[in-house]
Amino acid sequence: MREHPPLHPRAQADRQTGGQTVWIISDGKAGHEVQCLGVAQALGLNAEVKRVAPGPLGQLTAPWGPVSRSEGFGRQGSAFAPPWPTFAFAAGRLTIPYIRALKNKAKLATYTVILLDPKTPANTADLMWVPEHDRRRGPNVVTTLTSPHGFTSARLAALRAVVPAEVAALPAPRIAVLIGGPNGEYRFDAADADRLGRALRRLVEQGAGLMISPSRRTPPTFLAAVDAATSGAPRILYRGEGANPYADFLANADAFVVTADSVNMAGEAAATGKPIYVFEASGGGPKFTRFHEGLRAYGATRTLPDAGIDLTPWSYTPLDSAAAIADEIRWRWQIRCQMLPGLVTPSRG
Repeated sequence: MREHPPLHPRAQADRQTGGQTVWIISDGKAGHEVQCLGVAQALGLNAEVKRVAPGPLGQLTAPWGPVSRSEGFGRQGSAFAPPWPTFAFAAGRLTIPYIRALKNKAKLATYTVILLDPKTPANTADLMWVPEHDRRRGPNVVTTLTSPHGFTSARLAALRAVVPAEVAALPAPRIAVLIGGPNGEYRFDAADADRLGRALRRLVEQGAGLMISPSRRTPPTFLAAVDAATSGAPRILYRGEGANPYADFLANADAFVVTADSVNMAGEAAATGKPIYVFEASGGGPKFTRFHEGLRAYGATRTLPDAGIDLTPWSYTPLDSAAAIADEIRWRWQIRCQMLPGLVTPSRG
């Protein structure tokens, strides 16, 4: 599936999903909720987030096991009771038993979507989305190069219309530095911190202003090393206190430095159409390699060199995966509605 492909003929004739309800079944992970909410926003849906916290047995058996009977799934008074929503989205291993149970209870009244590979059979939901660098494929699987999020072109334009004073005061080019952290593939050791710090210092020496945003996964020692390396430079360094300036950094950056571990941050930067330099910490793995090869082939990214870089900008068509996924959902849902017209409004169970 291409990024934001031309709409299917039926979707061009009838785009009416706005105002319908979607349940977003969440395991509480911010990255998962961002993806689901981004697609819901692109569809114009009224989202209701339902966070789940299964007990020890449910955690152990997810995604294959059932929802515990003690939760009363489908009964009045429970968190999951009729009227059923028109749509339901889920992401994360712990959410899969819940969307499977909803699909079994609501039948065709609810169109179910799973974001990210659930590692369960294809019939677990009506539609599944996975990023292109994942291997899962099938007739009810759609893919995009980047992950969905809520940074639409309209939202970015609105943010750019009101530039915070401290951002406006930075010299151009303004470079947003988006730092992730260690995961199962990348280590983020002291040598990595030293290497990133030197690269950022060279950008400052070339006249750039920095907007540095760590994530929850960024090791304090790693951030401290970056802090020391850029001390005295024209910069904004977010330390996790006060309002998070991430959205303003994203909207007002002339270019980006993004650590390779974060598919979400790279995808959000790619929504701007601005140059992205990828910093590779020690480690890596096949999925990340495929993802970054795809972004480079698209023209969105280049590797951040240790030496100074050519700050001559380049551009590409911004990537809007949420809109592409929404178009696919809308088309498939409208086919169901044409076959069963009574399903245009939510069933009451």
